[in-house]
Amino acid sequence: MFIYFRSMRKKDFHKQEAIIAAAIQVVNQIGFAAASVAKIAKEAEVSPATIYIYYENKEELLKSTYIEIKRRMGEEICRNINDTISIKENLKNIWKSGLGFISENREAFLYAEQFSNSAYSELVDHSELDQYFAPLKKMIDEAIDKKIIKEAPFELITAFTFFPMMFISNKKMCRTIEVNEKITELSFEMAWDSIKR
Repeated sequence: MFIYFRSMRKKDFHKQEAIIAAAIQVVNQIGFAAASVAKIAKEAEVSPATIYIYYENKEELLKSTYIEIKRRMGEEICRNINDTISIKENLKNIWKSGLGFISENREAFLYAEQFSNSAYSELVDHSELDQYFAPLKKMIDEAIDKKIIKEAPFELITAFTFFPMMFISNKKMCRTIEVNEKITELSFEMAWDSIKR
């Protein structure tokens, strides 16, 4: 008696990266509703069947792409947290890292913004996202305990700290300002003034 096993195709990191990049590109061009697995596959130069090796369906692909962007951003902004410098200096480093990430990954950030404002955001387990920003939350909590910054929910602190960064990095919203070192410093100081005690 012979038993045949269908060989499982191995996942390829480079193909998965191409699929994520293609999902970002297609959604940014035509929106979530019009984006299909077939169109994303075409952009990634893979077959639709290949996408199903990595993702169960379109919703899973779009959600996973968003989570991956948030993971990369969280790692980038939290990697330079340093216990030997002040909260303000740490936040400045995080702020500049975030600005750099947005500038270098404009398409990915645009996708993430659209996703967070769409119905798809309800598919995300936000506790999964929280882990990527856990070092930042720990630092904020400690700064509140030490009465360095105002006592407020984490989301409110980050809104006043990081939304200005997102604003100045968006050329459509901030058309008259050239983002240079002086503007970066001034923007951070204004953000810091809004949360410090």
